[in-house]
Amino acid sequence: MNGLKLFIIFILLAPTLLVAQDIHWSQFSDNPIFQNPGQAGNFQGDYRFIGNYRDQWRAVTVPFQTTSLSLDGRLNKLKKIGVGGLLFHDVVGDGQLRTLEIQLNANIPLYLKPDSTLVIRPGINVGMNQRQINSQLLTFDNQYNGIMYDQNLATNESFATNSKTNLSTGIGIVLDWKLNSKSKLNTGAGFFNLNRPNQGFLGTKIQRDIRSNFFARVDYKLKRDLFLLPAVTLSLQGKYKELVLGSSAKYILKNYLGEYRAVYAGVWYRAKDAGFISLGMDYQNWFVGVSYDLNFSKLTQASNARGGLEIAVRYIHQSLRPKKIIHRICPDYI
Repeated sequence: MNGLKLFIIFILLAPTLLVAQDIHWSQFSDNPIFQNPGQAGNFQGDYRFIGNYRDQWRAVTVPFQTTSLSLDGRLNKLKKIGVGGLLFHDVVGDGQLRTLEIQLNANIPLYLKPDSTLVIRPGINVGMNQRQINSQLLTFDNQYNGIMYDQNLATNESFATNSKTNLSTGIGIVLDWKLNSKSKLNTGAGFFNLNRPNQGFLGTKIQRDIRSNFFARVDYKLKRDLFLLPAVTLSLQGKYKELVLGSSAKYILKNYLGEYRAVYAGVWYRAKDAGFISLGMDYQNWFVGVSYDLNFSKLTQASNARGGLEIAVRYIHQSLRPKKIIHRICPDYI
């Protein structure tokens, strides 16, 4: 069974009636550690830096702005144990609800075949989550005097705290399977907030829901320099569900004598919420990707179909390799 068939089966098994969340990553394959701790260190190179930025709903209300930075690599002399750190910052709404989260991830690869064509990577995730709200910026019904809103009236609301700090835990597993000379599969499942931390501000215990994530991606070689990269992700958290699927195409412009260039273009669909396009480019060890959401949910009348802009930047450091000598001059001894 080739990679494209497995990808199609994954889509058919996923739920079809879903309601998308407001905060999400469109370029989910370009934020791998947020997706699964088993993805830490899962790349070719010494270490990897990724930055992500998303600006959403600017046409509707106060924009939702999300930033993520991650650094990962592999430990020990054999470079097997994958480790990575993630910093996540988010600001939403009139009350400037801020979420700052620092996560540590680790995994170890288990080779199921001696030729390394089938590998599973079980991993763990530990994070510190801090949430803060500016209650002075919020408005309440009690500040309506019967005629108009009066900000000088008491809100009669009692905030036990304006900030909460919690520990979160998670686990995940990733499978890498080289199906044949033309295709390989990267798939996995992750479960976060397993300890259900309390995030209530008013003294009432409000537990953070467990976030479950399932994903699959296939790299399929169509021609020598042309690749198809279909992918799908399913996220579940409390009553919220999100399904994103689509594909990018990759075309290698140059790959010769240490020079590498490639371009990407993709079309994606987020169930019952948006469609979006993505563009990207590889230049040596750098990658830059841009995507834009076109909203067509029930919010369209307010959003005018404008959703969110997202940018992803990746850098992979590789140790210098010996210079490849193409021609060697033979000495002429007299």
